[in-house]
Amino acid sequence: QVQLVESGGGLVQAGGSLRVSCAASGRTFSSYDMGWFRQAPGKEREFVAFINWSGGSTYYADSVKGRFTISRDNAKNTVYLQMNNLKPEDTAVYYCARRGGGNVYFATSYDYWGPGTQATVSS
Repeated sequence: QVQLVESGGGLVQAGGSLRVSCAASGRTFSSYDMGWFRQAPGKEREFVAFINWSGGSTYYADSVKGRFTISRDNAKNTVYLQMNNLKPEDTAVYYCARRGGGNVYFATSYDYWGPGTQATVSS
């Protein structure tokens, strides 16, 4: 059984930065691709960023490209999302997830999810 736990959310002013982390249990973390999604109130969960198992390939949603950076430390079983130049529209619960297979942009391609961490950006 895989467990994912996010941390690092909080309240920040527009233009500020946050780094959210996702700690994974299990010995196979380094074998799996990982992703970050977010869900704002009243909206559907949306793709934010993806990183492959080695960290050598990353993808981003257009809305965060150039501002967010996904990374991973396989020795620590942790994936990170560095969020810079935050905007009020980035306010959401941020979820990390393990990709089981399929299109990296689709939530249905991910088989394990964390409970999420709230990030709030004030204007």
